Amino acid sequence: MTELTTTRESGALEAELEQYRRELTAYCYRMVGSASDAEDAVQDTMVRAWRAIDRFEGRSSLRSWLYRIATNVCFDLLNGKQRRARPMDFGPAGSADVPLAPPLPESTWLEPMPDSRVLPPEGDPAELAVARETIRLAFVAALQHLPARQRAVLILCEVLRWKASEVAELLDTTVASVNSALQRARATLEANGVAETDPAAPLDAAQRELLSRYVDAFERYDLDEFVTLLSEEVRQSMPPFEMWLVGRDQIRAFMRGTGAACEGSRLIPTVANGMPAYGQYKPGGPDGSLEPWALHVLEISGGRIVGLNFFLDTKTLFPLFGLPEHPDAEDPRS
Repeated sequence: MTELTTTRESGALEAELEQYRRELTAYCYRMVGSASDAEDAVQDTMVRAWRAIDRFEGRSSLRSWLYRIATNVCFDLLNGKQRRARPMDFGPAGSADVPLAPPLPESTWLEPMPDSRVLPPEGDPAELAVARETIRLAFVAALQHLPARQRAVLILCEVLRWKASEVAELLDTTVASVNSALQRARATLEANGVAETDPAAPLDAAQRELLSRYVDAFERYDLDEFVTLLSEEVRQSMPPFEMWLVGRDQIRAFMRGTGAACEGSRLIPTVANGMPAYGQYKPGGPDGSLEPWALHVLEISGGRIVGLNFFLDTKTLFPLFGLPEHPDAEDPRS
């Protein structure tokens, strides 16, 4: 045992490692595009760090050492795997009158992430706003188009603001290689329509009113009111189905047809990827009782809803987001 471990109680060492769990989860989530895989990667990182602590020589900070381990865990996880995607990555928008194709495996899809797992509970508002921007669905989805090493370079340099020399040391490469990878990664993101944006601000009064109207219209299933809240080019997706739709008319037609079983639903608010979200419970149980159906993640711009992302893997997502099995159950997050 080294002096590092002999002078610390094991509980103190564990606490020191644990203080990095949230930021490592955010890093791994951006790398792999899956909340469950990210948490598994961080747990693997902690186990490897615990077992190797005797070999930690202190030439870098404990934080940098943990990021090195986490990066290698993510590389192993991504090796040979298909990238996580959104329905929009598979082809052009569909039509509301076309029957749904069979669902694709859950491992196909980008997963949403609760803010509480990846963002600090408090901190500098400007830094928190930037952090929210870099976990939004569109940004994380775009990262999945990058090769793993380019992905790591871009996250470390652009999101975490590491110096190129620090990234080169972590990846056992040269500064020139890091800068080259960063340039290629930026070009790929630009080609996929993802650019840097202004930091995300907290919801203002108008946006809170928009969300209140969204919940009211959806729960009353007032489609005339509902579509007034949407932008003209609003996009709707519904993993694990490949189908996605564009435009108010298509979404109205879908909700009158395939989606009509959602009438009578209830919504419970939460937050995902820095954006407002809701757990949806729709009639389907015995005697019409409400059962978990979808997690809504909303994208807002210009005073309208521009993205409706409905994730149907409630067995995974509702426990992850602390949503109850029934909308009238005691909220486990309180």
